[in-house]
Amino acid sequence: MTKENSGQDLTDTDFLSSPFQKAVRIYLPLSAIIVILLFPFYWMGITAIKPDQQLINLDEVNPFWVVGPTLKHINYLLFETEYSHWMWNTMMVAIISTIISIFTSVLAAYAIVRIRYKGAKYVGLLIFMAYLVPPSILFIPLSLIIVNYGLWDSPLALILSYPTILIPFSTWLLMGYFKSIPFELEECALIDGASRFQILTKIVLPLSTPGLISAGIFCFTLCWNEFIYALTFISSQQNKTVPVAIISEMVDGDIYRWGSLMAGALLGSIPVAIIYMFFVNHYVSAMTGAVKE
Repeated sequence: MTKENSGQDLTDTDFLSSPFQKAVRIYLPLSAIIVILLFPFYWMGITAIKPDQQLINLDEVNPFWVVGPTLKHINYLLFETEYSHWMWNTMMVAIISTIISIFTSVLAAYAIVRIRYKGAKYVGLLIFMAYLVPPSILFIPLSLIIVNYGLWDSPLALILSYPTILIPFSTWLLMGYFKSIPFELEECALIDGASRFQILTKIVLPLSTPGLISAGIFCFTLCWNEFIYALTFISSQQNKTVPVAIISEMVDGDIYRWGSLMAGALLGSIPVAIIYMFFVNHYVSAMTGAVKE
């Protein structure tokens, strides 16, 4: 009986580790996740190259496939609208806001984590709590400030507004990563006569490259996709960013230019996808280090 039971257990173990079980437990769920995540991009892609008749008549034409693709909608988007200017506005606002936010967050996170003073722990907590305030509440008082300072309908309004929602989270993220750096390295540098600024620029920042990349990706992505502030603070067509412009300029009353609208959304998501593709490993490692702390 013992031998038979052992043989049965061995057979069950082999079955659990068989290619079939691996496919059911690993590859099938991964395939489902990939399909779910990539389907919006597929839908935007086929909608951007569909003729007008196939966009309207979905009963007689397969909505998941394209017959006789056309570049009419993409051509209209790129050459008959100011899409390139909208893309430039979005890129400029996202890059400058990200630089300001990262620079400020580095100084704040290092001061909270490394410089010993009374109440430092509570300052870090208050900064993170500021991130929890919904931006939909802040844009009302911010709009009054923007108008009073004469920044209405200017990209500068977005550049100065976005750091208010970027700095709290970036500071919290960098605080967790700075804590993972051994403090003994800084003590040795202080003994050798290095200043705090030299320690920050020559020791802490080089070791915190994954954390900086992670915070930069977060800031850039949020600026690129932000809609409420861009819709509220910008009114002229030439100053709009991509998320707002493709919604407001591709809709004429009750007429939706679905082909050009989807083409604009697809092209607008490519820069962010490229950034994630190149820096995904650093992003994951930095997020893991921040969560551990």
